[in-house]
Amino acid sequence: MDRTHLLSDQDEAHCGPSCPAGSYADPNTTPNAGPTAPPADVMPVVPGYERLGPNVIPPSDFGVVQPQAPSRAPERRFDIPAITEELAHEAFIKYTSSRCCYSSKPAREMVFTDLQSLNTYRYRLETFTESRTTEWDSEPYNGQVVDGRGVAPAPWSIPVPIPSLFQDCKKSIRIPHTSTVKGCHSCLNLGRSACSRCVNSGRTRCGSCSGMGRTSPEQRCNMCHGSGMIRCHSCGGAGSITCTTCNGQGKLLCFIKLQITWKNNIYLAVIDKGSGFPVKLLDQITGEKLLTDMAPAVYPVVSFPDSSVNATSDSAVKEHLAQFATTCRILQQRQTIELIPITRVHYVWNEKTHIYFVYGTEHKVFTKDYPAKCCCCSIL
Repeated sequence: MDRTHLLSDQDEAHCGPSCPAGSYADPNTTPNAGPTAPPADVMPVVPGYERLGPNVIPPSDFGVVQPQAPSRAPERRFDIPAITEELAHEAFIKYTSSRCCYSSKPAREMVFTDLQSLNTYRYRLETFTESRTTEWDSEPYNGQVVDGRGVAPAPWSIPVPIPSLFQDCKKSIRIPHTSTVKGCHSCLNLGRSACSRCVNSGRTRCGSCSGMGRTSPEQRCNMCHGSGMIRCHSCGGAGSITCTTCNGQGKLLCFIKLQITWKNNIYLAVIDKGSGFPVKLLDQITGEKLLTDMAPAVYPVVSFPDSSVNATSDSAVKEHLAQFATTCRILQQRQTIELIPITRVHYVWNEKTHIYFVYGTEHKVFTKDYPAKCCCCSIL
C-alpha cells in the first residue's frame, strides 16, 4: 500500500524480489479456475482452523515491538545553496533547445534578477509486514501418503524463512496433519466431465457447410457426408473429457493451505516550501540522502531542523503502527529523508519578469509560461 502526501510550509505536518525456496507450488494455476477443494461444509473441522477464509490471522503471539527513542543528536542545517547563474543559464538554454516550438532568444538574452534556493524534503517510511491466511486446497489423489493424524500446528507457529526485506513476496505452505481424501466435487468421483463443446453428444455442427449438409444445392458436403454433423474435436467423439480438477482420478487429496504474504507498505510525503513548483515532477528525481534509519520499529524523527519533517515522521509512524500492528507482523521499518535541490530563477526579458525552476541533481528545468513560443504551442 503506497501513500503519497504533499506538505507545504503552510500545512500542518501531521497530514498525512525473490521468495524463499521451498514454496508449495499450487497445482491449480489457472486464473479464476474456481474452487480447488470440495465445499467447506463437507470438509472435516480441524481444531484451531474452524474459521478459514481471506481474513488475515492476527499475530497475537508476537506482541507490538516498541521503538527505542534515539539519543538527541546535535541539530544541523541541511541547506543547499542556489546554483550559479552560469549553471542556471546553461540548463535553460539546453531546455529550450530541446523544445521544437520554443525560441532560444529569451534564454540567450535574459537578465537574471534573483536566484532562490528552496529546500524541499522527501520523507519516506517503509513498513515491511507479514500476514497469514488459511483456506482449503487440493491436488489429485494418486495414492500419496495422507498426513491426517496428529495435531495441526497453529498458523503463526509454523516457521517460514523471511525473504529479502522490503520486497513484496508470497508463499504457500501445506499445514501438517490437515490432509484428507475426498471424492472429486467437479466430476462427482467419475474422473471425467461432460464436454462443453458438444454438450456430451460427441458431435458438433460441421464448419464446412454450417450444418446444412451441402456446400451447394447440387454438392453434398464431403466433410460430414451430408449429415451436417462431425465428430467433436475436443473430446474425440466420447462426449466427455478428463476432469481437470482430479486429472481423471476421481479423488482429491485435500489439505489446509497457509498463504503467507510479505508486503512493503510505503508512506511518502514531500515537504514543499510553497514554491509553486509542481512536486509531481520530483517522482523520478534524485535527491541527496540526509538520513536513513532502519529497525524492527523505528522511532519518529525528532531532531531534524525542519519541524515539518519531524511532524510528518511522527504522523507516518503512528499511522503505520495503527494500521498494521493488529493485522500483520511488522518485521522491519525504514525511514529516509532526502533533500531535493530546487532553485527558482527570476529573470527579465523584453522588459517583463519571468520565472523558471532548476531542480534535482540532474538540473532539469520547468517553466510554466515561456515568453516566446510559436503559435501552435500557444494554442495548445
